[in-house]
Amino acid sequence: MALNRIWSARPLLQTTCKTTHCIGTRSIRQATPPSATAPTEDPASILSKPSWSVRSLLPENTSLPQSRIVSSKQLHHLLRLSALPPPSSVEEEEEMLKTLESQIHFVREVQCIDTTGVTPLRSIRDETEEAQEENKISIKTLETSLKQERYVGRSRRIQRTRAEKLAHPDGEVWDGDALKPASKTMGRYFVVQSS
Repeated sequence: MALNRIWSARPLLQTTCKTTHCIGTRSIRQATPPSATAPTEDPASILSKPSWSVRSLLPENTSLPQSRIVSSKQLHHLLRLSALPPPSSVEEEEEMLKTLESQIHFVREVQCIDTTGVTPLRSIRDETEEAQEENKISIKTLETSLKQERYVGRSRRIQRTRAEKLAHPDGEVWDGDALKPASKTMGRYFVVQSS
């Protein structure tokens, strides 16, 4: 049911892109299918030539906006909400406004990316068939836990038997002398040199 809700939000991405006045949409699909690449190509040669840069999402330095997206009053309000100090000079304020506008431009460009056909990331883990099979909980996985259960009474209530405690889990028998590793002792106490 929750998956249907997630997928029903897919049209919202397209309407958001239209309302943010995107100049053009970008696609994150591969230009060539993976099977079309030559198997003899060296991975180092592929990685040495960049195919895309994040700078393409940043505004050009030459294009200055005619009207500010964020006013000085809004910047001061955001700084107060963030508990950050206000700018000390006009130049610092202009630099903050320029940075903030470039970040807003970046976010709008990211929102305009065409993600149709791309499956959403569920989690950051190995989602291959082998990994899912390895992480699957089955009767074999629970077999040791099920062996520690017994039925008690007429209603056959399940009760877990306690595991046997190891007398010496580290394998060594402790002699009871806590001061043995201390280099200096005085009576029942160990001595710490202070400088």
